[in-house]
Amino acid sequence: MSCDGTPARILSRMETPLSPWVTLVAKAVAFDRSGASEVYHCLAQPDYVAVLAQTPTGLIPLVRQYRPAVEAYTWELPAGLVESGEDPEQTCRRELKEETGLDAQSITYLGAYYVDTGRLENRLHAFYVRTSDPDPTFVSEGGLTVEFVDPPTLQGHVRTGRFRHLLHVALLAVAPLVGPDAIR
Repeated sequence: MSCDGTPARILSRMETPLSPWVTLVAKAVAFDRSGASEVYHCLAQPDYVAVLAQTPTGLIPLVRQYRPAVEAYTWELPAGLVESGEDPEQTCRRELKEETGLDAQSITYLGAYYVDTGRLENRLHAFYVRTSDPDPTFVSEGGLTVEFVDPPTLQGHVRTGRFRHLLHVALLAVAPLVGPDAIR
């Protein structure tokens, strides 16, 4: 609502596809009764999932990969885009298996969160997953490295900046608040 109590209204929306994964969106928005509008831009892309997983021994899989956007290798939780025809839980299972070789034994949905309300339309679906034991014969996708760490080691990685994907750091903070007792 605007200062005068008038709800904001989207007057028009124009989409310009930039790639198969990203669309630039221009929205004309009116904030008052006069109808005067301003144009705001954001990016539309599919929702994505992030998976905080633990093996039967309590280890957490981390994935290292090169991210062109930041021109660096990053350590992250298993994650990925929700593909057409998938629901977020299917994406959770698929990404966990593709990136780490782990099978989901039990899945707890931790919620859907806006990732950047000023620039992105999509949401992050967060999951906590109890998994199978790691498969010693698993070979990760090209360009990916998988490392299994215990919770104190992961906390140390956050403190030292080795693990600094903020959406995934946020998932580590949200999980004990809304998830099962096992992760508190």
